[in-house]
Formats: sequence, structure tokens, C-alpha cells
Amino acid sequence: MEHVNQLRQLGLFDAKVPRYTSYPPATKFSDDVTGPVFLDWLGDIAPGAQISLYLHVPFCRRLCWFCACRTQGVRSDAPIAAYLATLKQEIALVSRALPRGVTVARLHWGGGTPTLLSAASMHDLARTLRRAFSFAPNAEFSVEIDPNEIDAPRIDALARAGMNRASIGVQDFDPDIQQIIGRVQSYEVTRAAIEGLRAAGIASLNADILFGLPEQSQARLSDSVQMLLSLSPDRVALYGYAHVPWMAKRQALIPTEALPSPEARLALFETARKLFIWDGYAEIGIDHFAKPGDSMARAAKTGHLRRNFQGYTDDTCDVLIGLGASAISRLPQGFAQNASSTAAYQRAVRMGEMATARGHIFKGEDRLRARMIEMLMCDFRIDGAAILRDFDITPDRLGAMFSAAAQQFPGMLRLAGHGLKIHPEGRALTRMIARAFDAYEMRADGHSSAI
Repeated sequence: MEHVNQLRQLGLFDAKVPRYTSYPPATKFSDDVTGPVFLDWLGDIAPGAQISLYLHVPFCRRLCWFCACRTQGVRSDAPIAAYLATLKQEIALVSRALPRGVTVARLHWGGGTPTLLSAASMHDLARTLRRAFSFAPNAEFSVEIDPNEIDAPRIDALARAGMNRASIGVQDFDPDIQQIIGRVQSYEVTRAAIEGLRAAGIASLNADILFGLPEQSQARLSDSVQMLLSLSPDRVALYGYAHVPWMAKRQALIPTEALPSPEARLALFETARKLFIWDGYAEIGIDHFAKPGDSMARAAKTGHLRRNFQGYTDDTCDVLIGLGASAISRLPQGFAQNASSTAAYQRAVRMGEMATARGHIFKGEDRLRARMIEMLMCDFRIDGAAILRDFDITPDRLGAMFSAAAQQFPGMLRLAGHGLKIHPEGRALTRMIARAFDAYEMRADGHSSAI
């Protein structure tokens, strides 16, 4: 109780802060980044470099009420076919803009629901990508899987296309909670999807589960976690439900009065966290868990863990290119985001132009602060020696930044040499501590709860 009171006094239960999957957060993007700017950035990629690709499919057969992603409902296949035709045009545009010798080390299909594509469409899209880009021999190809929207032919198509990692959305197995959040997905359906993937040779499986959902109790979440553990995923993302109905209108269908309090959210997180640790999973950052032999667990041990728009990753490529409506690219010069509207995205690409609508050009201390925030989010520490080596900052200035953060969070941070470390009892404050190194002004109503 004393520890909870400390966290309360430091503002954990009232704060709203970015998730820091990027720095600056996407809320700070502007229209300074245009198609021609993005094209220049692509042309500046080093010949022979390895890159990552993210491909966004924005459609869902049904819209889950809890979701705040850029998605839209679709009843027929006609909009999907039109979108895929445009996506193939964008793939060709990007391919032509890349220097010779660039290879793809990572490919991820997200959404939305990528698995609503037919088996034939999956095959055609994968073939288009393989023809447009050179892939590294050991490239990772992952896909977000909706167990309600997958079958044997589509699993076979993805396996033949080279998928070697699948990400399964679970959220919660409690049927009453599923009804409240508009996501009905039984344990049996989920288990069948996982068994089908494993039978097809997909050995690496991720799963997402949520805490902080309406009517969720520690007992209910414990049951869901143990059901998930029975499926033995290699990685688990334990995300806090972000209730932001002013941004995601569909969340207005979720009764606010049924949501747990911030204190209850922390208890829910701790309940799930302990279950994953007791089952032998390594704790990764603030909300991920992985089996000790998984590549993400190894990356966390060796200091190679990174943070991107999908959360934690062991992907160390300097370039991530986003394809599709609302997709975000990250390059050494900054971020570039495609038009969020499917219509605006298709209009630009069909005219032979990049669909870039906004982004951010790195300036000032952006790269310095981005790396410090990433270190905190990934390692719960800032390696001052590495910062001094890689960035133009004096020891005195860095020390002053660390001291200011330590004063803001008394008892939760330790200064050692040129470095800064979050004590284990302060890890719940990590996003707030990261905010102390964020130089941008922030509107609290633009972000989710700190816990």
C-alpha cells in the first residue's frame, strides 16, 4: 500500500502521457513532410542497406469497439480489391525510388485485418512484394492474425508466401467482456487458429492481451492469462486499454462507468505480470513478455531492444517504410505518414505520387532525446557513456538533465556515473519519466492514461 501511495503522490494515477512508440509522438507531426521530401529521403538510403517494410490493410469485417487503430468496416470485397490495386502501385513507386542493392530484412502486415484478404489476394500481394524488392535470405515475415478471420487456405497461402511469425489478437477470453468491447472470439476459435498455424510450420507466435477493460477483475484477467498460457505463445504484449473516445468514436459504445480505476488498472497489470513471470517468461520493457529463447528476450539482454509503432521489437534496421493508408515510415531524416483517409491515399497514388500527408523532420535535439527515451522504455536506464559518445552534448548538460528528472521523481531514479537508472519499484512510472526528457509541449487530452 505504501508503494501505491508513493506512485499516487508522483501522479501516476492522474497522468496522461504518450506511449513513446516514436519521438516525437505522432501527435506532433505536421505537413512539412510531403511526397517530394519523402522521395528524397528514399533516394538517400545507402546502397546495400537492409530495411523493414510495414504494410497496412485498413479494413475489418466488423469494427471492434475497443480499437483505436486506423480501420474501416467493409461489407463486400470490391473496396478491398480497389485498395490492393492501389497498394501494388505504391509498392512499384517505392521500389523504383530505392537505391540499388537495398534488401528487406523485415516485413509486417498489419491493420485492420490483413487476414480478411482471400488466399488468392494474399498470394498475389506477396508475389508483388517479392518481385518489387530484394529480400534477405533470413528475412522475418510477420502477419497480424484475427482468429475469427482465418482458415486453412489462407494459412497455407501465408505459409507459402514465407510468413514465419504470426501475431494473434486475443484481448480477453471472458465472454461477457468480449460482448462489452465488441470482440467475440472464443478460446476454441483462437486455439484452432494457433494449431493451424503451427501445423503449417509457423513456429513463432505472438499474442496480444489487454488489461483495463470494462468489467475486468483480477480473477477474470487471471483466467484469461492462464488460458493464453495454455496456448504457449513465444511473445505476449500486455497492453493497457486506452479509452480515448474523443479520438476513436466507436469507443463511445463502451460504458465509461464500467472501466476500472487507475489503481485497479495497476493491480490488473501486476496480476497478469506475475502469471507470465511464474510461467517462465522474461519481462521485456513495460508491457511485453517473451520465452527466454525468443529473439526479443535475447535482444533485451544484449541491449538491442528497440521501440517502434508496433511496440517493442528486435528490429535494428535504420529504415522502416510504411505502405498503405495511414502507414508511417521512419528514416534517419524523420517520419513520413501516408494520408489516413483511404480515398485520399488512393487518389494520390493513382496520380503516380507518394501519398505522404504529414510527418516530422528531425531537428535540434530530436535524435538525442529520442534515443534517451528509447533507452528508458527498453532498458529502464540511460547509458550516459553511449549518449556522450554518439551525440553532441556535454557531461554537465547531460548530468543536469538527469538531476532534474531525479528531483521530479524522488526515490525512483538512481544516478550512477554518467548514467541514470529507474529503480524496479519505479518502473510503473517509466512513460512519465520519459516525458521528463520530451522537449515538446503536450496536451494531456491527446494521450492515454500513464498506467
